[in-house]
Amino acid sequence: MSDGLTHLNSAGQANMVDVTGREITVRIADTSATVNLSAHVVALLRDGATPKGDVLSTARIAGIMAAKKTSELIPLCHPIAINKISIDLEIIDTGVAIHAEVVTSDRTGVEMEALTAVSVAGLTIIDMVKALDPAATITDIRIDSKSGGKNGDWKRA
Repeated sequence: MSDGLTHLNSAGQANMVDVTGREITVRIADTSATVNLSAHVVALLRDGATPKGDVLSTARIAGIMAAKKTSELIPLCHPIAINKISIDLEIIDTGVAIHAEVVTSDRTGVEMEALTAVSVAGLTIIDMVKALDPAATITDIRIDSKSGGKNGDWKRA
């Protein structure tokens, strides 16, 4: 390996890490993101009156689908068995707060799957409201906590 970076081989080239020898453990990742929207769009969401239909349900399904496709999108990400994906979307005064929890029993974590879930859920919200609010943004995509694996538990302060 080069300088202890596990995604580089001895020649400094990117490669997928060999996780064969790792223990299978339950691993959980919690992530979040925020979609910032205009007050007008927030009001439409609260009233269920957006022209393209049920924005939150569509975003939830898109996030679930995206988490399952993560290894196809991120080149060095392992395909893993996902045991659970839950995505919660809450309309807040400034837009929509998105939270995802992804669970696996595998040899590597699910942080990337959970981050992909909140990202694509946010993109779906923007796609469904972009004609009403072209200034919509996705912010604060982050890991809030993770557990399992050799590195153990971690929680954002």
